[in-house]
Amino acid sequence: MGQMQSDAEKEVALKNIQLLYRKFTSECPSGNLHLHEFKKIFGINRNSTEEESAYTENVFRSFDTNKDGQMDFMEYVAAVHLVLRGKLEDKLRWSFKVYDRDGNGCLDKEEVTLILAIIHKIRTKNDPSISGNVEDICDRIFELVDKNNDCRHITHDIQVKFLWRNSWKGLKRTRG
Repeated sequence: MGQMQSDAEKEVALKNIQLLYRKFTSECPSGNLHLHEFKKIFGINRNSTEEESAYTENVFRSFDTNKDGQMDFMEYVAAVHLVLRGKLEDKLRWSFKVYDRDGNGCLDKEEVTLILAIIHKIRTKNDPSISGNVEDICDRIFELVDKNNDCRHITHDIQVKFLWRNSWKGLKRTRG
């Protein structure tokens, strides 16, 4: 029940896609969005940090599903849909792909440390009283998910079950 789209809903969706297509073709007359254009949309330029540039490249790579180095209209629509209307599980899977820099399907300590550094930077900017060492928190995550001390990577399943269901505060070691 509620799964079927009415004709009016289909018409609205079609009009939205037509508007997206017009915008896409006006911004990308070649029919493809290239990395340099994607970076320009997000304000990444020569003055941007290496981290900002790398993050934007990872986001672009995650949306370039056929790995041809450009985003076609279908990839663009899928990206817009994911960001605006996607299910939480799909957004988690996408965020995992963004940080899986080498594309091996797992996050290693270096990749997790980068995620945590970005999160920590954002959180401390919003609340300077937040403390915690990123490397210690990363070590704690790996300790908690690795019960037999052989985990060198975090898979998407572990991410869903652990990283996104535990609070930042719960990852800090209590000393004492």
